[in-house]
Amino acid sequence: MHPTHPLHIGLGLPVDNSALLPEWARRADALPFSTLGLLDRLVFDNPEPLITLATLAGATSRIRLQTEVLIAPVHNTALLAKQTATLDRLSGGRFTLGIGVGGRADDCLAAGIDPHRRGRRLDEQMTLLRRTWNGEPYGGDVGPIGPRPATPGGPRVLFGGFAPAALERVGRFGDGFLGAALPAAQMSGLFRQVEGVWRRYERPGRPRLVAQASVALGPDATVERARHNLRDYYAFTGRAEYMAKGLLTTAREIRAAVDAFRDIGADEVVLYCWSSDVDQVDRLADALL
Repeated sequence: MHPTHPLHIGLGLPVDNSALLPEWARRADALPFSTLGLLDRLVFDNPEPLITLATLAGATSRIRLQTEVLIAPVHNTALLAKQTATLDRLSGGRFTLGIGVGGRADDCLAAGIDPHRRGRRLDEQMTLLRRTWNGEPYGGDVGPIGPRPATPGGPRVLFGGFAPAALERVGRFGDGFLGAALPAAQMSGLFRQVEGVWRRYERPGRPRLVAQASVALGPDATVERARHNLRDYYAFTGRAEYMAKGLLTTAREIRAAVDAFRDIGADEVVLYCWSSDVDQVDRLADALL
């Protein structure tokens, strides 16, 4: 059993109509949702997450802004340090950097990096990001890169992924773990492994544990659009149909999933909305909050 603590509910933003995202953000900010999450891919029809979240920071005043997850290896490290620090400062410390290696070779090829080195590259990037956020020289003959983040030491960092190396990074560099695309019964094992890594590195307190569930709440057109978008996004995995079948489409299903994640010790559940129907924000609030 895990000690009871408040469970926060966030929203994962759809990517099929980026023009609607400021309205999504304003509606969510006016309700008790905790976080707005946004996915990252390079070779895909999605908005760039750091630019988009900077825009949404200006449309909101309270809610946190989170990459879910940013594929760090495809980014220039010095520029990424500057962008993330700027976003944290512009949002008044509301930014969470969800980060991972990504699973698409074409993203790496488009960015001109070796797909086989992306894990080692991420480790190197994290050392440089932490150094830069602390105001230290970037390295070699390069001085500090500003601005300093609003959050001392840099924004909250959550690692996503399933491999042992991803979980290890939580202990080495992170503040917590972001688990996606698994039901609570399977996520529980990853959560326990993350807690074990945290203890092994003798980190104080406990890691932040965040779960994600794919949802679509509304009329048939909203649900079908969400399933279509899920299949499109996960086509490269060979599990697109499985992911589409796992979409939660009723208030009862969503409440049951949230309760299950609470039971395994989640601090937050991000409900990823795969259709841009803005009325989902209010439907989800009515169902859960």
